[in-house]
Amino acid sequence: MPVTTAAVGGFAVRDQRLDSKVPAAENTLRILKLLASRRGPMPAASIARALGVPRSSVYDLLGVMEANGFVLHLPEEQRYGLGIRAFEVSSAYSLQEPLSRLGRPMLASLVDVIGESAHLAVLHGRDVLYIVEERAKNRPSLVTDVGVRLPSHLTASGSAILAAVPKSQVRALYPNPAAFTARHEVEGAIMKYSVLSSHLDQVRQRGYATEHGEVTPGFGSIAAAVTDHVGWPTAAVAVTFLEDKLPPEQWPVLAARVQKIADELSIRIHGRPGSG
Repeated sequence: MPVTTAAVGGFAVRDQRLDSKVPAAENTLRILKLLASRRGPMPAASIARALGVPRSSVYDLLGVMEANGFVLHLPEEQRYGLGIRAFEVSSAYSLQEPLSRLGRPMLASLVDVIGESAHLAVLHGRDVLYIVEERAKNRPSLVTDVGVRLPSHLTASGSAILAAVPKSQVRALYPNPAAFTARHEVEGAIMKYSVLSSHLDQVRQRGYATEHGEVTPGFGSIAAAVTDHVGWPTAAVAVTFLEDKLPPEQWPVLAARVQKIADELSIRIHGRPGSG
């Protein structure tokens, strides 16, 4: 198979895809990259056409990927989307040092301005995993310490991330009532998919997520998603505070500050603003 080159910065760059010695592995990665670039699931025929791969080969690869959780088959729609394992791989990137290094000083500057604690979290399965915490001076300790995992539907961080994920993927994460848990009895607790879906619609319309004592009674949180270059959520920036210390009319003002940091971090990781 011929090899092509392109001039980049004065150097000849080899197109290694054209002479790959492992075409199945190459095409598997190309399918994942294609699905990750789209806002929703795709039919197998469209995947084959977009990549120039025989339809039979695409079906074979999708079958293996589905069996391993990297793609999700939606039989009613006859489409394929990213599976839970793909999200876990994405989250694994977020756990690496670059994201923490970029996020920590930005959260520290936010804490200095607002005087409340802030954290950075990523999606890990149905949970959010906290990778950075910046605690404000004279503020109480929180359960959202680095390394802690909490059910995403209970947290502002989780809601912000889930609201930026296609609904079909959210449904895959929450297939039945057993997927929902609660830490405390709160009014309007999210314990079934229909309630979660309605909640995420509100988050999308508002542009940020809120939390009202679902994790710790008396504490509220506001969060905004950090997204990559195609709008997929990479993480969420959140602040947590005592609800009786922040009147409801001030929440939008604080949310605007959180969104600003999330947008800046999105740009820093070569993405785009989370609210854009």
